[in-house]
Amino acid sequence: MAEEQRYGEFVRVRRHGERVAELVLDRPAAMNAVSTPMAEAIAGACEALGRDRTVSVTVLTSSNDRAFCVGADLKERNALSDAELGRQRPLARAAYTGVLELPMPAVAAVHGYALGGGFELALSCDLIVGDGTTVLGLPEVSVGVIPGGGGTQLLPRRVGAARAADLVFTARRLAAAEAAALGLIDRLAPEGEGARDTALALAAVIAANSPVGLRAAKRALRLGHGLDLRTGLEVEDAAWRTVAFSGDRVEGVAAFNEKRRPDWPGE
Repeated sequence: MAEEQRYGEFVRVRRHGERVAELVLDRPAAMNAVSTPMAEAIAGACEALGRDRTVSVTVLTSSNDRAFCVGADLKERNALSDAELGRQRPLARAAYTGVLELPMPAVAAVHGYALGGGFELALSCDLIVGDGTTVLGLPEVSVGVIPGGGGTQLLPRRVGAARAADLVFTARRLAAAEAAALGLIDRLAPEGEGARDTALALAAVIAANSPVGLRAAKRALRLGHGLDLRTGLEVEDAAWRTVAFSGDRVEGVAAFNEKRRPDWPGE
């Protein structure tokens, strides 16, 4: 992948070092409201990242100073007929599914507002980094719809059914401190540092590990969640077998014994 690549008008992907990719939501004039073209661009970028075996971590960021993403483009939605909205739905859904199904660890760097679909994009990542500006919320019921980008399924998996119901039914917003206390922010940036810098630093730490191991660990975590223990252990065993005989495992053991940093082959 080139050092920076654009997908449509509203999404950019840039590289940091050898193994970290930054997926930038880049519709600042609309606070990254997700229009149909932007949804298609997010899905396209995620598809390309998923194929790129040189990417060990993806960091989802925003080019807007006030918002990570304020959700669906309601001006566009208001202009759609019922039939057009129905046809648009799979395109919108593909953006959230694209982030959720990234095969490598994904980190959301949430600066400012992450509302509705914006919060759902963050929830689709494995880890959420916030800072003092972060505000999270799912306001969909206040405008006559429900969270439709995975919010009703992903939120309970993080905070439990009752807390998720509270947040969805009240449509209330959470500032950074409360969100962190509830487990909706995994890491808060130190005072004076933004979520993006903290997330990229975290990504660099993660990316120093085995690319094969990271993808297999994510697969086991995602597929095993919610299964009974015995079935979950079978999922873990299957993932273990994909790395146990890999070049990364050979290199990792050799580097440990030789007291040096691994040079991961990524296969």
